[in-house]
This record gives sequence, structure tokens and C-alpha cells, in this order.
Amino acid sequence: MELKKINFLKSYSSVLLLLGGITLGSIFGLVFKEKVAVIKPIGDIFLNLLFTAIIPLVFFTITSSIANLEKTEKLGRLFVIMIAVFLGTLLISAIVMIIAVSLFPIHENIIITKIPLENIKSGSVGDQIAQLLATNDFYELLSRKSMLALIIFSFLIGFATLQSGEKGNAFKSFLDSGNEVMKQLLTMIMKLAPIGLGAYFAYQVSYYGPQLFGVYAKPLGVYYAACVFYFFVFFSLYALVAGGKRAFVVFWSNNITPSLTAIGTCSSIATIPANLVAAEKMGIPKHVRNLVIPLGAPLHKDGSSMSSILKITFLFAMFGKDFTSPSTILLALGITVIVSIVEGGIPNGGYIGEVLAITVYGLPMEQALPVAMILGTLVDPIATLLNANGDVICSMMVSRFSEKTKW
Repeated sequence: MELKKINFLKSYSSVLLLLGGITLGSIFGLVFKEKVAVIKPIGDIFLNLLFTAIIPLVFFTITSSIANLEKTEKLGRLFVIMIAVFLGTLLISAIVMIIAVSLFPIHENIIITKIPLENIKSGSVGDQIAQLLATNDFYELLSRKSMLALIIFSFLIGFATLQSGEKGNAFKSFLDSGNEVMKQLLTMIMKLAPIGLGAYFAYQVSYYGPQLFGVYAKPLGVYYAACVFYFFVFFSLYALVAGGKRAFVVFWSNNITPSLTAIGTCSSIATIPANLVAAEKMGIPKHVRNLVIPLGAPLHKDGSSMSSILKITFLFAMFGKDFTSPSTILLALGITVIVSIVEGGIPNGGYIGEVLAITVYGLPMEQALPVAMILGTLVDPIATLLNANGDVICSMMVSRFSEKTKW
């Protein structure tokens, strides 16, 4: 029992420290009010360090991951089915969250700032898409405002390295080394998060007062309720799709350990062993579970998809923008898919996804990112539950569609 307590504290140490820093900063803001403006530069320094590390981190992480794939791997029928199931559940979870924030709007009395939005070049829809997907010059990729273009470019560099074979080994070693260095750098920077975000929140509380806490309460309530609904209702529907009532019973009889592991570790990667054991007990073929679950941990994140929608709607409300237009919602769905794929291989990858969303919509980064980071921290436990447990239910559906498995 003592060992479990230690592991739990270790798994949640970063979250607890971050919440502790935010709480302490809030107390300082309430007590000292406008005097806390003197510590605001501490928060600015933390955010600036994070901004400067994001670009090389995304580049090295994506390129090294692609470059280290086995060149002999082929996109077979099983892989196609797996990707289709992943995309389908990601989009469904995002749509569920969109419906939730539509039924229970979080935009009422939430506008806490009137800072002007970042300028984005106007033009036709085609021109705007081109600006999001590519840049005119290489140096423009080094701006966080070109995050999506950088991600696409990184994928291309990774595949080019993979196609280079032995001649590209030296460059691949450089990418691997750069990836490790940038991971360590981000780990170092994130150790400052409790202090940096604490200072930021102290300033926010001193400026906006205690009502700021109520601003976060409603979106968190909507998110947790939507996630609980999605977990029990839609995971049950997925199980029925995978094999009717028998699959429903098999799934809910064997997902308890993975669920507790996900909540206890707050990590999809750490839940892989428990998911594999549960999948074996469920009768999922070995070659299916050994492909879907390890790849699902970094690539398939229903909880992150839902949290991405929550953050976008919250930020839109915060800056007085309308989230209800079809183009905005479709773009949000696209962002959730990209975020789920990209953030999996990056430490604290949720923050990278937040930067992408903020960039695409042209929101002011310095004001929007801390808010999104705080929301991400508060929703992390249940998001991890959906992320990790979703891999098991997806492996059941993939098994059904590819192997005609019956339970």
C-alpha cells in the first residue's frame, strides 16, 4: 500500500506542484493585489523560454520519429483499419465536446481581456489555407505563427531521411541527438512551470479579482461531465459495434485495471502494459493488440481531443470571438486530430497542441497560452483515462473489422 502511495505521488508530482504554484500565486494576488505586478516578469520569462524551445522541439521530435521507422513497413489492411478507427473515435469525441459546450455554454460572463488579436493576412479561403500549410521562406518556419507549416515540413524531412537509407544515417543520428537534447531542455524549462504560472496567476487574480476562479469552474464542470458521459456511453457503443453484447461484457469486465492504471499514473504510455494484458484477456489477437495499443498510446487520444475543443471554446469566449461558425468548428476538428497525433511523442505535448491552436486562430500567445496550460493541467487525469482506455476499445474494433473476431 505504501508503494502505491509513493508511485501515485511520483506520477502526479508535476501536476501537484503546478497546482500548488497556481494556488500560492492566487493567494499572493488576493493578499497583495497590485503589488504583485513586480513578479509578473517571472511569468513572462517562463513563457518566453517555452516559446523559444517549441520550434526546435517539434522539428526534432517529428523528424527523428519518422526517420527511425522501418523502411520495410507497409501500409497494410490492418494499418488502414486502425487509422480509420483512430480518426473516427477522435472526431466523435470532439463532436461530443462541441455538443456539450453548445448545450451548456461557457461563454457567459467570461470575457476577461480585450487584448487585440494577432494580425493574420486576409484573403480567399485558398490563400489562408496555403498560408497555414506552407511559408514563402525557410526562416518563416522558425516562427511559432507557422506551427502547422513547421509540422508538415518536419514530416517531409523525416520521410526524406528515411528514403536516404545508409547515406542519411549521419543526418538521422543528428536528428536523434537533437531530439534527446530538446526533450531534456523542455524538461528543465517545465521545472519552472509552478513558479512561472504561479507568478502569472498572481497577476491575473490581482487584476480581475476572485471572480477569476469562477471563470474556470463552469468549463471544468462541463468537461468532466462530458468525459464521464463519453466514457460510459460511447465506449459501451464501441464495444457493441465490436461484437454485440458479448463484447460489451468482455470489455467492461477487463478494463478496470487499465482504467485505474491510467488514473494512477496519469500517463498513456505507462498504461500500455496493463492495456496489453487486458487485451489478451479479452481475446484480441496478438498481432492486433501488439500493433494497435503501442501505436495508440502516442497517436490516439480521445480525452485530448475533447480537451482541445474545450480550450478552443474557452479561449474564443475569453477574447470575445464567435465559435459557432461552421468554418471555425471544422478547423477545430482538424486541429484536434493534428494535436492528438503530434503531442503524443513530445514531453508535455499538450502544450505544443495548445500553441498550434492559438497560432492557427491568431489569438495573442502571451495571454492565451497560460490559460490553456492551466485548463490542460486541471483536466489531465480524466483526459488520460479516455486516452489510455480508448486504445483497448479501439483494438477490439480493429480486431472485429480486420479479423472478424467474435467474443
